[in-house]
Amino acid sequence: MQDIVDKIRSRYDVSEVTEQRENLTFVTVEKDQVVPLLMQMRDQEGFSHFVLLTAVDWIEEGVFQLTYILNHPGKKVDLGIRAHINREHASMESAHHLWQQVATYQRELKEMFGIDFPGSPRVDEEFFLEGWDHTPPMRREFDTKKFSEQTYFPRPGSKSYDPREYMKQKLYCDDYEEEQ
Repeated sequence: MQDIVDKIRSRYDVSEVTEQRENLTFVTVEKDQVVPLLMQMRDQEGFSHFVLLTAVDWIEEGVFQLTYILNHPGKKVDLGIRAHINREHASMESAHHLWQQVATYQRELKEMFGIDFPGSPRVDEEFFLEGWDHTPPMRREFDTKKFSEQTYFPRPGSKSYDPREYMKQKLYCDDYEEEQ
């Protein structure tokens, strides 16, 4: 894997390399270098399988981290390509022309984080949050508890249990009763 990382460093502005384990390495590049790097890895280095695209909201830094994971079936290694994009007006070049399934991940990230991928097929169509008109729910400023309290009514009779005490009663009821 080190030879591939060295090739990437020779052509791209790599700000970070993280070897997660022997067969999984992550490289961080500038956002405008992601699609050319993906293409090079697919066409020249044998990373033919696109595994996933995901995002992390680093609200404190004002960025989203996009991570594309590729697999090289012959070498049995995975490569993660990371880039940071600004949270304000979050937008990233589409990579759907390299692997068709990328479009599905991009649609999901548009809906859940509000990250736009201009030109990606159906990116502006609802994915699974039909009729959603709130802050994208995976953004960290989205208050799940507040949304639930405002949207759904409380169910009478529902109780909240301390998990440790509850499991003691359920699993070790005879021992628990003796302690009391």
